[in-house]
Amino acid sequence: MKTKKDLLTIFAMMVLLTFSSFAQEGINREILPIVEPEPQTYTELDVRNTKPPARFSVTAPKDAPNVVIVLIDDLGFGATTTFGGPIKTPTMDKLANNGLRYNNFHTTALCSPTRMALKTGRNHHTTNTGSIMETATAYPGNTGSLPASVAPLAEMLRLNGYSTAAFGKWHETAAWETSVSGPFDRWPTHQGFDKFYGFIGGETDQWAPLIYDGIKKVNPPKMENYHFTTDMTNQAINWVKAQQSMTPDKPFFIYFATGAVHAPHHVSKEWSDKYKGKFDKGWDVIREETVAKMKKMGIIPENTNLAPKPKDIKDWDKLSDAERKVFARQAEVFAGFMEMTDYEVGRLMDAISDIDEMDNTLFIFVAGDNGTSAEGGMVGMYNEMTYFNGVEEKVEDLLPLLDHWGDEGT
Repeated sequence: MKTKKDLLTIFAMMVLLTFSSFAQEGINREILPIVEPEPQTYTELDVRNTKPPARFSVTAPKDAPNVVIVLIDDLGFGATTTFGGPIKTPTMDKLANNGLRYNNFHTTALCSPTRMALKTGRNHHTTNTGSIMETATAYPGNTGSLPASVAPLAEMLRLNGYSTAAFGKWHETAAWETSVSGPFDRWPTHQGFDKFYGFIGGETDQWAPLIYDGIKKVNPPKMENYHFTTDMTNQAINWVKAQQSMTPDKPFFIYFATGAVHAPHHVSKEWSDKYKGKFDKGWDVIREETVAKMKKMGIIPENTNLAPKPKDIKDWDKLSDAERKVFARQAEVFAGFMEMTDYEVGRLMDAISDIDEMDNTLFIFVAGDNGTSAEGGMVGMYNEMTYFNGVEEKVEDLLPLLDHWGDEGT
């Protein structure tokens, strides 16, 4: 199995694949924006005896591929079937089985730094993203402000003739720059994206999200059983079909960053109930099964030992019945949320196939910007606001709410 050492590898691969025809076309793409040639000098006095030159426009290199990056939020390495885990991800499986499955992909431990590194090819401190945007300071490397010396990938592609669009989560703009008053210099549409539809911060309610279209606040569309993941997929599908119908010779770059599986874990019972009873065996057994599958699939070496649990995590068989019931249901909802998200990524893939562009698309599915999140504490939370207000949620508080876990009230 092939491996890659860090985010720079994937970035370099995209740039090299996209701009490999520099020499043949005679355009200097190493300095952006591409400089328009000096205008031709005319000596003819009568315009009727001249022919106008071809209009200058920047086009992508011949046969430049489309690029799609799917980034899942807060997903552990061993969660999905693609990497030996219990959560079904047929779309990711299909991509892995027909492409490359990387098992040495390095991210940071936090959301914003990983995203900024991914979309610039630079160390996250170089991009001033030493932490998440909400905890940025005036310390060097953690100001939350992308310096002008660092070029975003989307801007590099746009200035080389690509159409560019971002859908879903952003979380790369300092908190004090995210109001309707701006400044908008570090919003998506000022960072190389022609189109943005999603939420600017780190999370949002998936049933009633705070959405921006470009820099304009918009209301979610009225649709039965609305869910943001479905909405952002619809937006991406509509955009790419329109883009290719209007400019079929122009490659596209789609950055598709889901709110899943970051909290809040919002998903309908249609998805979460698929996992009813699947986690009743407990995390000790599932950990052992996952490592065994990883070895069988060649994802980890045969001599890999299962890492010990943190001391604060009890053995499953030593938990109370109430604890096991709560934790199993929480896992069911998390798993359903991920499988639903994988399904929506599949819809985007199908749409690209429908316009006969899949074979010319570099499709990258990143299974997690970091590991799973710890915001829920040791027992999980039904209402995240309790944490911010210093209110402790206990297992006995959560038990009566399990039938509603994942719905609009969560």
